[in-house]
Amino acid sequence: MEYVVGIDLGTSSLKGIVANKSGEVVACASESYSFFQEKTGWSEQNPDDWFYALQKVLRKFVTELADFSENLKGISFSGQMHSLVLLDEQKQVLRPAILWNDVRTNLECEQIKESCGEQLLGITKNQVVEGFTLPKILWVKKNEPEIWSKVRHILLPKDYLRYRLTGKINMDFSDAAGTLLLDFEQQSWSEEIAGIFDIPLTYFPSLVESIKCVGFLQPGSLGDVRIKQKVKVMAGAADNACAALSTGVFSSGKGLVSIGTSGVFLTCGKSQKQATGELHWFNHAVSDSYYLMGVTLAAGYSLQWMKQTFAQEKSFSEALSEIEQISPGANGLLFTPYIIGERTPHSDGQIRGSFLGIDTKHTFPHFMRAVVEGITFSLKDVQLLLEEMLQQTFTQVISVGGGAKNKEWAQIQADVFDVDIFGLTVEEGPSMGAAMIAAVGVGWFDSLENCSESFVSYHKVATPITKNVRIYQKIYSIYQQVYGQTKELSHQLRVFDEENEKKE
Repeated sequence: MEYVVGIDLGTSSLKGIVANKSGEVVACASESYSFFQEKTGWSEQNPDDWFYALQKVLRKFVTELADFSENLKGISFSGQMHSLVLLDEQKQVLRPAILWNDVRTNLECEQIKESCGEQLLGITKNQVVEGFTLPKILWVKKNEPEIWSKVRHILLPKDYLRYRLTGKINMDFSDAAGTLLLDFEQQSWSEEIAGIFDIPLTYFPSLVESIKCVGFLQPGSLGDVRIKQKVKVMAGAADNACAALSTGVFSSGKGLVSIGTSGVFLTCGKSQKQATGELHWFNHAVSDSYYLMGVTLAAGYSLQWMKQTFAQEKSFSEALSEIEQISPGANGLLFTPYIIGERTPHSDGQIRGSFLGIDTKHTFPHFMRAVVEGITFSLKDVQLLLEEMLQQTFTQVISVGGGAKNKEWAQIQADVFDVDIFGLTVEEGPSMGAAMIAAVGVGWFDSLENCSESFVSYHKVATPITKNVRIYQKIYSIYQQVYGQTKELSHQLRVFDEENEKKE
């Protein structure tokens, strides 16, 4: 039996799956690693930790599958977007990787806005936010000049991992689109933006399609993990692009809702409308295609905060099971999930969350339901932006992550989004998308769309209930007013809190 491997290099762990030609997952393994925060708002990782995790995962596959070494045909990657890896002339790591969730770059973001203006949006289709790669580059350039003087290669995490296997340096278009340095129309590195900030174009890797074979697994590259077969290594794609592949999202009729720590509403599209900056526009793993997405910064994180703060003794399943007893609208209790700021449609790092309508009749299950509904309303904001941009409504939404695993939450999604909700038969996340790229790269299928027919299957988990849809339409219209009416107060409270922290 022949195999391909899909690797997802995430923020907290590396996950790998082994799939055969039928799309059956025959082995799965993961290895965790930590990130460290030297200062508040910083988030860094050691790239070597990713590589050691990869070795451990592949070693498990060699042990579990007797014919794995002889029959492995291809490997591909999904990876956390935006995170910065810097190499010197000898291709050695110069410093820890600065991760996507590192928010030290406020000043650099302002510098980019002042230097580029509307130019940035016109060239890249995206607005600057702290998480993107360009602000991180500028931070190193300004604050670590000795490190910057040695830089010769700028990579993203999965590209570094792939380099360790093949000795080749490349980047696919879907990951490049999240750097703020890709010219969206020309599909090349932007000489204009790189020139403004005096970043040599030679530091950036050559751009390739996700399904391209960029090299072969080098003998000895995995240490004591021995793979006998000559194995193709494909470029791979960004985690959100791979997540879209894993759910069969190739057209704007389908949407993907993914609820992890953050929340994403994503679809593919061919809109010719001018980018407004409220949504992110990124290249898809599919050639000549792109996806649009919006982000709720604290989706699952809001739920985690609620449970850990007020119900540590309960499991998540216990806490969520109680929301079934509460009617839609949580008896007049409304939550906005802005507890660490917000991304879409309000790009505001200073806004904070709120509960409105608290009454003596409200109990813990009311608060839990309000949090779940507030998260879903925030993703509804993204849904409406996508539908306006693409000028069409969704026919179905595939839900993955926490929102798909709870029956009542899936129903809330159906009622708030007013669309049928589907779940995956087998949910492996971005690692499945990476395995699909490998499957096409080795020639098992002639396209990712055809591959999805074998690798992806799903079933309906919730249908909108007309009465609930009407209730949520009324509540959502109130939710839409909260940001505008609390923004100024929230910002004043943030200033007060920051000043108080300095005094302490």
